[in-house]
Amino acid sequence: MTYIAKPKFQHPGIKKNALGYSHRDYEGKISTLCAGCGHDSITASIIEACFELSIEPHRVAKISGIGCSSKTPDYFLGNSHGFNTVHGRMPSVLTGANLANRELIYLGVSGDGDSASIGFGQFAHAIRRGVNMTYIVENNGVYGLTKGQFSATADRGSKSKKGVTNTDNPIDLVGIALQLGATYVARSFSGDKKQLVPIIEGAIRHKGAAFIDVISPCIAFNNHAGSTKSFDYVREHNDAVNRLDVLTGRDPIEIDQDPGTVQIVEQHDGSRLALRKIDADYDPHDRLGAMTFLQKHAAQGQIVTGLLYVDPEADDLHSHLNTVERPLNRLEAADLCPGRRDNRQTVSASSH
Repeated sequence: MTYIAKPKFQHPGIKKNALGYSHRDYEGKISTLCAGCGHDSITASIIEACFELSIEPHRVAKISGIGCSSKTPDYFLGNSHGFNTVHGRMPSVLTGANLANRELIYLGVSGDGDSASIGFGQFAHAIRRGVNMTYIVENNGVYGLTKGQFSATADRGSKSKKGVTNTDNPIDLVGIALQLGATYVARSFSGDKKQLVPIIEGAIRHKGAAFIDVISPCIAFNNHAGSTKSFDYVREHNDAVNRLDVLTGRDPIEIDQDPGTVQIVEQHDGSRLALRKIDADYDPHDRLGAMTFLQKHAAQGQIVTGLLYVDPEADDLHSHLNTVERPLNRLEAADLCPGRRDNRQTVSASSH
């Protein structure tokens, strides 16, 4: 479907932002993901966030890895910079690009397989170094491109579509991000656009490592009874396993949830998810409190959503390394290679 071009005509009365851009200016190619996939809802939220922030698309660098999630950057911000890396290597490529040019807005899009399995080490180091980025994981608990094997975020005891029980303990990327020092940590649900859009906006405006885990149910391989990443379990737990080989289009699931409530989200196959939206008086400035809050409600089978932690005084990797403000491609040879004499003076000064 990506070969089908979207019509360029726009109604003269269409809504514009402060730059005079419409939503269409933040779109990309036509999605080839399964109809009803939560990833497309995340795409819509990213488009809305960039539109509301009046971001110039050419100022954004979107970096991705491998997986269904890593296909989504093709579907938004078609006029931005983009780089699709090998499996699990998105964080290091993003780090290098960020160090070379701090003037761009870096948006890393990954999946639970890409970041919690083969790329887990890369994820950890990018977070702990405080790279100035918005890191979004589209989390569905399975390897969708290879037909539904468990990913590292799949909960122990959950069942695959074929009835296999997962015996491995899960990796909670939100908990890891908090432990490693991320200065903006949030979790949301792909169907809760009212919550997800402002979370993305806040992450983009934040200086430092911003991490967002988005529960994004896979309608093809992880939306059945026994799955704890299904549309329903992120609202509760139920029944109904489908063994069909033909997938029909489904309407995207959307919810409207009040702060401080638990909502049972029923997925296309009848399974459920229990989503807890944090209270309005929740304190997002307490890192230890956020970690305790997560563990408490996880023990109750609830998935906490909302802005869990933010450090308003955060700095980033450039501050740590005291790098120059100009992008490397604008520096002259003398700036990049000062020579042996200057190097000796630097070493001498540092030794004293």
